[in-house]
Amino acid sequence: MRAILMTEPGAPDVLTAAEVDKPVAGDNEVLVQIMAAGVNPIDTKLRGNGLYFADGLPAILGCDGAGIVEGVGAEVTRFEPGDAVYFCYGGLGQQAGNYAEYIAVPESFVAMKPDCIDFIDAAAAPLVLITAWEALFDRARIQSGQKVFIHAGAGGVGHVAIQLAKLAGCEVATSVSSDEKAGLAKTLGADLIINYKQQDVAEALLAWTDHIGVDVAFDTVGGEAFNQLVGATKVYGDIVTILQVPANADWKTIRLRNIRVSHELMLTPMVMGLDEAAEHHGDILEQCAQFFDEQKLSIFVSDTFTLEQVAEAHRSIEAGSMAGKLVLEVISPEAEGDE
Repeated sequence: MRAILMTEPGAPDVLTAAEVDKPVAGDNEVLVQIMAAGVNPIDTKLRGNGLYFADGLPAILGCDGAGIVEGVGAEVTRFEPGDAVYFCYGGLGQQAGNYAEYIAVPESFVAMKPDCIDFIDAAAAPLVLITAWEALFDRARIQSGQKVFIHAGAGGVGHVAIQLAKLAGCEVATSVSSDEKAGLAKTLGADLIINYKQQDVAEALLAWTDHIGVDVAFDTVGGEAFNQLVGATKVYGDIVTILQVPANADWKTIRLRNIRVSHELMLTPMVMGLDEAAEHHGDILEQCAQFFDEQKLSIFVSDTFTLEQVAEAHRSIEAGSMAGKLVLEVISPEAEGDE
């Protein structure tokens, strides 16, 4: 099968096309013909800095996937050949990823693809959906009526986090860097949109909350952007971050204000082999599939690439200021129809 191999850490050019053996489904796995694969910032970091697992090279990157079940293991009960599915699994070095034509995925990670979206949109969704869901519902435990701030509302995680928070009945503020991204955030339902190049985010949030601070702040940027949120989060509020808390964080003020700081890394079930957490990921995708089909949730794909153009996709992410998600079209609908 066609695949993109990472042979060593480095620049995007270390990603090379190759022919590799097609995987075989284990007893609890489904073999998926990958139609499309999401490209995420974590992919570029693993490519540039190295994998989670020391002996993982050569590796196939790519955590998000969507495709058609071709075969199932003896213990699989929820899927059968021909099912259209989506999932977040692989691409960390321990497991083969989705920059390939096929992947074998444990059943617990997999959900049926929403009927109303195509494989491109489905492949873009899993990692960001699970990240946003776990951050907002599992870590911060958001409640209807709360005021929630979400960094980078036009980004991959941010643009779905806005929608999930609105579905929960929250008022949502977000930050953007341009009028174009502000327009996207507005269509997603954001109540307050802050252009961080023109406004002070903390001051804007305090004005929005009568100087009380937001109930929940979701940090997807890190560094000083995290520190800026400490004074803009209410006493007994929550800050959830998907990045390392900066070394100069003001823990004295955080403690004084009784702010709960939580981390969110949706890769943990894959890295640590946690079956129950993997099942939770599958459940999240099932619920989100229902939201998609009810027209309550959408995914924004800013560009698509062929499998062999993956290095170009990585360069686009590393250039920064990108809205939404990038996707590799592994098998085009036209090619599938010719088989």
